[in-house]
Amino acid sequence: MTRPKRIVMDANILIRAVLGVRVTALLERYSGHVGFYTPERCFEDAARYLPPIFAKRPHMDLGTAMQALSVLMRIVHPLDETVYNTFEAEARRRIEAFDPHDWPIVALSMFLDCPIWTEDKDFFGIGIPTWRTQNVEIYLSD
Repeated sequence: MTRPKRIVMDANILIRAVLGVRVTALLERYSGHVGFYTPERCFEDAARYLPPIFAKRPHMDLGTAMQALSVLMRIVHPLDETVYNTFEAEARRRIEAFDPHDWPIVALSMFLDCPIWTEDKDFFGIGIPTWRTQNVEIYLSD
């Protein structure tokens, strides 16, 4: 029996899901057989970053965006730090030279033994498979 495919998402992918259509389409297409996960902190980060983004785009409605972010929680499972904190030290060691604040994403990926979906180059070269939106469907559809 094979385990279900999983992937950990960075906050920038959550924001892309709210702002665009490509990420949302991928989530909808693969949510039936791929588990999408993120640290709770990434949803908090996305909620913090969306208002300044929308301040620069007055033609877009922030309320609708925030609602879309909350709907994402039905597809992307936010996990509390207590679930993956046993991997904190190793995750910090791997990411510290790039962005130590990203350790929860690395730790969750290590805990779930799965790749990371991000547009952030800080994750490349830390010993964990990393996918960008432009080619993540290769992983999701395998």
